[in-house]
Amino acid sequence: MTARADERDGEQELLTVDELAAVTGMTVRTTRYYAGLGLLPPPERRGRMAYYSAQHRARLELIRALQDHGFTLSAIERYLARLPMDASVEDLAIQRVMLTSWRATPQEVVNRRQLEVRARRPVDDDMLARLEATSAVRREGDQFVLLPGFEVSIKLLELDLPMESLVEADAAITRHMDALADELTEILRTRVLAPYRKQPRSEAEKARFEQTMARLRQLTMEAVVSGFQRAANQVIGRSLARRAD
Repeated sequence: MTARADERDGEQELLTVDELAAVTGMTVRTTRYYAGLGLLPPPERRGRMAYYSAQHRARLELIRALQDHGFTLSAIERYLARLPMDASVEDLAIQRVMLTSWRATPQEVVNRRQLEVRARRPVDDDMLARLEATSAVRREGDQFVLLPGFEVSIKLLELDLPMESLVEADAAITRHMDALADELTEILRTRVLAPYRKQPRSEAEKARFEQTMARLRQLTMEAVVSGFQRAANQVIGRSLARRAD
């Protein structure tokens, strides 16, 4: 059962370790392991029972977001070490919003055999090099992380195109997308998140804000695609105009 911390500011629901694990989608063993590493502040003790607050839940949800981005445990430890242990739920939620993956699903990590199943063909060393060169997979020891462009790269490999052209195209896309992501993230941080943090928010307002951010990510992706289509059509138009002249 949950307990109520009557002596704390306001009424804040406290959770047992089993309840905390359930609401964050982690196992009790993993939750205790993270607590043992110092990634969570100490729980509130009441006799032999330990209770966890909304801050503990927010930290675990932030850890999940970092995991979805492929952070190793040591990288997660370094990231959380930069945050004060008494960071508020809202501050932790803002961190998580900024980290929430733009992918529909978390990154998939596979072995060589599973990679061949996902690629729907044998993957020799040459094809593996091609997949790495086109940012389709990232090698991590004996395993491989499937990156967002995996399915596209598999389809491109079916085309009779020089590998050099695919690598150059991937480099161009990466260069411009990195710059665009940096600029859009800065706009989000200064124009959206900074004003939002200036006033206290109710739980309902926080939930609506997260829904807004999720919708914003979707619309941004659609805007990037339509923006490229518009720019490409303008390039074609200019080329046709020059030929007509």
